[in-house]
Amino acid sequence: MNSENPIRVRFAPSPTGFLHVGNVRTALFNWLLAGRHGGTFVLRIEDTDAARSETRFERQLVEDLSWLGLDWSEGIDRGGEYGPYRQTDRYDLYRRYAARLLDEDRAYRCFCSAAELEETRRLQLERRETPRYAGTCRRLPPDEIRERVGRGDPFTLRLRVRPGCVGFDDLVFGRIEIETSQVSDPVLVRSDGSPTYNFCCVVDDLLMRISHVVRGDGHLSNTHRQVLIYEALSAEPPRFAHLSTILGPDGQKLSKRHGATSIEDFRRRGYLPEALVNYLALLGWSPPEDGREVLALDEIREQFDLGRVQKSPAIFDTAKLDWMNRTWIHRIPGTELLGAARPHFTAAGLLPAESSPALDAWAGRVIDLVKTRVDHLDQLPEAAEVVYGADPPALDADARAALAAPEGREVALDFVRRVEAGGALTPEGYRRIVGEVKSATGRKGRHLYHPIRAVLTGQGSGPDLETLAPLCDEGARLPLPRPVLSPAARARRILEAV
Repeated sequence: MNSENPIRVRFAPSPTGFLHVGNVRTALFNWLLAGRHGGTFVLRIEDTDAARSETRFERQLVEDLSWLGLDWSEGIDRGGEYGPYRQTDRYDLYRRYAARLLDEDRAYRCFCSAAELEETRRLQLERRETPRYAGTCRRLPPDEIRERVGRGDPFTLRLRVRPGCVGFDDLVFGRIEIETSQVSDPVLVRSDGSPTYNFCCVVDDLLMRISHVVRGDGHLSNTHRQVLIYEALSAEPPRFAHLSTILGPDGQKLSKRHGATSIEDFRRRGYLPEALVNYLALLGWSPPEDGREVLALDEIREQFDLGRVQKSPAIFDTAKLDWMNRTWIHRIPGTELLGAARPHFTAAGLLPAESSPALDAWAGRVIDLVKTRVDHLDQLPEAAEVVYGADPPALDADARAALAAPEGREVALDFVRRVEAGGALTPEGYRRIVGEVKSATGRKGRHLYHPIRAVLTGQGSGPDLETLAPLCDEGARLPLPRPVLSPAARARRILEAV
C-alpha cells in the first residue's frame, strides 16, 4: 500500500439507533486500517431512512466514537473536499448519476405497483422459486414509456443487470461469485424519488474515492449489486473486506438478550473506552504476538493487518470483557478514573457533583483502594462502602467471632482507645498505634490484625488497613453528602453491636 494508492476508508452508520457492538467493531477496523497505513478515515452519515433517522442518534454516535478515541479526519463535523458527508445533502448527486444511467440505457423505468410485485412474489413462492423481479418493464416500448411518464404514472428506476456472473475478491473470504440471475434488477431510485441504499453507497464511495470498504458480512449480498452498479458507471470498485458476524455465547446472533450491546449501555455501566476497543479488536482479529491480549489502541493500530482477520464468527463473551475492563481499571490511577466514576458516586450520594482539589485527591485514593474489587465503574460506590462505614454497622460472622473472643476484644478495645487519643490518623500514626497494641497485648500476626480489621470494617477480609484507616479519618473531616464515619466512631459502633 503505497503513496500512489492512499488508503481511504469510511464508517457510514445510519442514525436510526444507538451504536452497538457490531458497527463499532466495523468503525474500529476501518480506523485501524487507515491508521496503520497513514490513510484517511471518513465519517459519513447514511440518513436516507427518513422515518427512522433522528438527529439525537447522530449526536450520540459522534459522541460515542469520540469517547472511544476513533477520531476521523474527514466527514461530518470535520468537512473535507468530497463533502457533503450526509446523504440527505447529496440528493442532487444521486439524481445526476441516475439520469446518466437512464440516458445510457443501463437503467430503466419500472411502473409495476407494490401490489403487482407482491402478487408476483406470492406466486413465485408458491412455485418454490426464489423471489425475484420478473423483468416486466425491462423492454417496454419507448412510446408507452413516454405516455406513462406524461400522464404521471409512478415509477421506480431499476438497474439493467447483465447476464453472466458477478464476483469480487474479498480480503477476508476470498473470491465470491454468483450468477446475476440471483441478483434480479435492483431498484436504484424509489417511486418517491428517494435513492436506495446500494445506489447511494456506490455513488458516495466512488466520489469520496474510498479505496477499501470494510463492513459486516451481512452486506455480502449487497456487494454483488454494488459491483454491478460500479460496472454500469464504468468505475473500478474499491477493495472489499467483510467481517464475520458477532455471536453470543449460545451461538446465536448477538442481541440485547445477551446483555448490553450498545456503547451507551457500556458507558452507563462504567466500562472504559480503553477496554472496549481492546476487546472489540480481538473479536475476529488476532495480534501477531501470541498470548498478548491487553493492548492500547495505538499498539493495536501499529500491528493491525487485514490478513489476520478471521472468517469464523466471533463470540462475544461478557466475562472476558469484564476481565479486560478490570485489567484496565487496575492500570489507570484513581484520579484519572474519577471523571468517569464521579456520576456513579454522585448518584449514590457519596460525592458532591462539584469537584474540589481536596475532595478529588481523596476520592482518587478511595478508588485506588477498592478498584481491585470491581469489574466496571458502577460497582465502585458499593465497594467504597468500606471507607464510608455502615451505620448501623453490618458485621459478618468472621468479624463477629473475632470480636466476641476475649483476646480479640482486648486487642480491639486497646486499638480504639489509642485511636481516640491519637489525633489525625496518618499511615505512620496507624503503624505506630498497631505497634503499641502489639506491645501492650502481646498479640501478633492474625491474632493482632484480625480483631483490628473486624473492629474497623465489620468484615473478616478487605482492603489494606494501613491505607484504609487514614482514608476513613481524612474522609470524616471532608464536606461530603454522606459523612464518612471516623475510625474511632465506627469502631465504637461495631463493638456495641457485637
